[in-house]
Amino acid sequence: MTVLLVLFTFVSFLLIDHFRSRRAVQPALQVAPAKTVEAAVTATAPRLQPALVGGFAVPENFRYHPGHTWALSESPNLVRVGMDDFASKLTGKVDKITLPQRGQWIRQGQKMCTLYRDDCAVDMVSPIEGSVSDINMALAADPKLALRDPFGEGWLVTVQAPDAKTSFRNLLGGAMARFWTQESASRLQQRLPLPMAMAGALAQDGGVAVNDISAQIPDQKWMALAKEFFLS
Repeated sequence: MTVLLVLFTFVSFLLIDHFRSRRAVQPALQVAPAKTVEAAVTATAPRLQPALVGGFAVPENFRYHPGHTWALSESPNLVRVGMDDFASKLTGKVDKITLPQRGQWIRQGQKMCTLYRDDCAVDMVSPIEGSVSDINMALAADPKLALRDPFGEGWLVTVQAPDAKTSFRNLLGGAMARFWTQESASRLQQRLPLPMAMAGALAQDGGVAVNDISAQIPDQKWMALAKEFFLS
């Protein structure tokens, strides 16, 4: 049921984005009625968007998959891919990350890599479709790099994507990415043990979420949470 709800929400975002792109540009001082989720977010958001949403960083220049991976275009067909800040903090400690092989074809929304934590293994899905052109070898020596710097040195793979434009249309950006992150943070807050929730682990007041949100969550429960949020 949760997966269906997530997929329904994702499809709703894509429909909103499609119709928004067809609307004519409104005058700077005109405020349209907030009749949709996207419109409500846009109308109430400050002009300068904060770097943090629900305690998690959401850089503007990235596009996001609802499974909490990101894509960054480096050329018309070359895309760099990684996990977002929400995924890195939910993962916390990690023993190993297995990445696809160079030349392997990966599909949008399907398995891209596997995170190993104690006796648990959780897959993450690819935000893009194409052939893996390079992998981040530094992660083999230090898998925690993806957690310390998920948008920088902790990238996972680069992908040659022949139809990158189509893949990017299926991803979230701007107000929709922020709304999705806030919604994920709210759902996670409800699933945390009470002491962590009371301590404000997700920093709903605008602060930064703790690095290892799941430190006090038993491994099996963590695995179920990770699979839910990573759509795997």
